[in-house]
Amino acid sequence: MALDHSYDFFGDLAANPTDLTTTTAALFFTRWITHFCAPAFFLLTGTGANLMQARLTRAGLSRFLITRGLWLILLELVALRFALQFNIDYRATIVTVLWALGWSMIALAGLIWLPLRVVAIIGVIMIAGHNALDAIRPALFGAFAPLWTILHVPGPVIDNGRSVVFISYPLIPWIGVTAMGYVLGEAWHIDMARRQRLLSWLGTGLAIWFVILRLVNRYGDPVPWSHQHSALWTALSFLNTSKYPPSLLYLLMTLGPVLLLLRAFDNGVPRWLRPALIFGKVPLFFFVVHFFLIHLLAVAASYLRYGSVGGLFRSPDLAHFPFSQPPGWDVGLPTVYLIWIGVVAALFPLCRWYAGVKQTGRSWWLTYL
Repeated sequence: MALDHSYDFFGDLAANPTDLTTTTAALFFTRWITHFCAPAFFLLTGTGANLMQARLTRAGLSRFLITRGLWLILLELVALRFALQFNIDYRATIVTVLWALGWSMIALAGLIWLPLRVVAIIGVIMIAGHNALDAIRPALFGAFAPLWTILHVPGPVIDNGRSVVFISYPLIPWIGVTAMGYVLGEAWHIDMARRQRLLSWLGTGLAIWFVILRLVNRYGDPVPWSHQHSALWTALSFLNTSKYPPSLLYLLMTLGPVLLLLRAFDNGVPRWLRPALIFGKVPLFFFVVHFFLIHLLAVAASYLRYGSVGGLFRSPDLAHFPFSQPPGWDVGLPTVYLIWIGVVAALFPLCRWYAGVKQTGRSWWLTYL
């Protein structure tokens, strides 16, 4: 995740890492590996909600999901937007993952009152069926076009010539993933051996279904794969599924390995990976703070390289989101990787401190960050 956002601030905004006509293999895979983040966020949000039932009543859990969801939406529109753009003019706003997570939690607050089998059916329909709606464009709904944009088609919901608000995370498939995460949480109420078998079968099954449906090339993603000039680039085309909104094939491609990773770590995390548990204890805190740090590093880089920082506070339109890059801004992929490693290392002590505060603190507000 931090790698992806380091590239957003230090790479070339005009370059598209998944455009096979202009990208490189290294840039493509730098973007592709980050695809696993968002599906894991939404899936484990639902799983975490299921596990919270051990200490909350259903009504209490529903209230928590609603308030937590509203908080995430507020964070998206205020704190995260400022971290991304360092301005408050709201001329150009792209609504991203916290918005969708918030609404998914609010939707889950209602779904938890239904029988688990019904929740599973709804989740499967939303994930597997939403691509059947791809041909329906927002304009067909007239005055209600923004609602369809919010639910299914990425695009602007406000564009009045002065300000534009762009929805990048339509809700239908993400709510479906959160619902299935809630259903998956039942696996942690059974014995470990059965859970591990279940995770293995589910993860492998989703990966196999991805390969089968992608080979068929008929349904599950708006952009079919095609044979390219080499085996490597044909493989890139095969893996190049759509995130906005997340297609069925995108979710099969990412959730299958996520489930297999859950199986791999079910017996415990290897010693060399245990520092990552610190970030896992305070994921929202890390998520918000790392944007501020990366953007501040970009401001410092602009001052050192160009002697000015004005562009780092200007995003007059979507083409200049999250800021206006000076000419020749792209630092190169190796440097992006170094910045990413530096950001993660720099935030480790802060996250470890805050994890300790959360563990020992009793204040109610600690559950919201």
